[in-house]
Amino acid sequence: MSTYLAIDLGASSGRGIVGKFENKKIALTEIHRFSNGPMEKNGSLFWDLDGLLKEIKTSLRKSAEAGYKLDGIAIDTWGVDYAILGKDGAFVRNPYHYRDSRTNDAPDRLFKIIPFDKIYERTGIQFMQLNSIFQLFAHRQQHPEDLKDSTFLMIPDALSYMLCGKAECEYTDASTTQLLDAKTGGWDFELIEKLGIPRSIFPKIVPPCTKAGILRKEIQKETGCGPINVFHVGSHDTASAVASVPVGFAKNWAYISCGTWALLGIENDKPLVTEKARKASYTNEGGLDRKIRFLTNIMGLWLLQECSRNWKEQGKNYSYSEMVKMAEKSEPMKFIVNPNNQRFLAPCDMPAKIKEYCKETKQGEPDDDAAIVRCVLDSLALCFRAKTDELEDITGIKYECLHVVGGGCQNKLLMQLSADALDIPVVAGPVEATAIGNLMAQAIADNKLGSLSEGREIVKASFPVETYKPQKKQTELFEKTMDKFRKLP
Repeated sequence: MSTYLAIDLGASSGRGIVGKFENKKIALTEIHRFSNGPMEKNGSLFWDLDGLLKEIKTSLRKSAEAGYKLDGIAIDTWGVDYAILGKDGAFVRNPYHYRDSRTNDAPDRLFKIIPFDKIYERTGIQFMQLNSIFQLFAHRQQHPEDLKDSTFLMIPDALSYMLCGKAECEYTDASTTQLLDAKTGGWDFELIEKLGIPRSIFPKIVPPCTKAGILRKEIQKETGCGPINVFHVGSHDTASAVASVPVGFAKNWAYISCGTWALLGIENDKPLVTEKARKASYTNEGGLDRKIRFLTNIMGLWLLQECSRNWKEQGKNYSYSEMVKMAEKSEPMKFIVNPNNQRFLAPCDMPAKIKEYCKETKQGEPDDDAAIVRCVLDSLALCFRAKTDELEDITGIKYECLHVVGGGCQNKLLMQLSADALDIPVVAGPVEATAIGNLMAQAIADNKLGSLSEGREIVKASFPVETYKPQKKQTELFEKTMDKFRKLP
């Protein structure tokens, strides 16, 4: 039996989850849950790095108090965000949040130095203004002093450094920066230097499923844990989530890691950097077992999360299950939005933004909260269909099955709508995909699991999935709505 602690940090919450491997199965126990989100200071958005470390230490302490003898700990987070480590061993400031407005004009300024199509040819990464390349470009202009005699670390690497003192960048999360050479998987120093960023700040890139170090002695003492291994896993949460996909009957399958963001794509052996891929905003990010996650970003359940936050401020405390029931009774396809429209990116009065968008696109306005929820779920399913159509056009492959993993797979209405929209089965689960992938990678790094495929067999043996089959009438309704959706701004 082997036991590991996965620290799974999302954009709105974090968990410490203990995984026990025994008899070719894995059992999970949530040991600690906490909120996460941006903090505002002087008009800018930041992550609370010290606060996150405190929660990680609480997870370790609770694990020890529960009697778990841990063989390792590893951290996964969202991508693109980073911290700057000063030469004194302290971080120069809290890391900026990817929704901070400092990057609003960064792409236009950067593209005057290097056109986007040239950047895509080199990196294979889709354009999003929150990408690390734009963040770091803006950072250099605002705070050039931060980049002198310092070290660039992605968020999970910064937290791993705080745990064990090793300053290096894990490949899967580094691949989200748009600063790596797609062919070699190493830093693209020619690109970096053209942007005026010192190459000296970038540390060694290490693969997932490797050991970073041993938990600092002071943290061992503070938490009551022993000398635990600190591992590098698929530290980009989507890399860990995709690792846990329980591949089944379909030879050609696609996936969505569904949460605040919905990441839709496939596994490839090599980067796919073509004009079609660039125009469709498909990206090439690193995965476990030297795989490439060829995927695209969709705004995901962020829209619903923001609606929920706004309604709570008004005293309407809908649970997510209540919102689904509301949507089920609301007229389908009456209102639709493009979830990836930039107006929905930042924290806002989301219900008002959705009403504004529907009015501008001559659909009228949703007249109640149920119609807004239905609008979001219908729109996500339509977006999944549109992006899958683009994927099939790029690859020339017809996908037979869509695996949906992560918290979003618990939304039964969205899963059924997705099956109806794509006209293929949707296999939903596991829910805790990211934590499972994290734990699998730790076990591989610890030589307790032999491979990614062996880990996926354990997932299939350990967690149930639910299959949703398309309903003909609903599929026809989606077909009739697709042209309207594709014309939305």
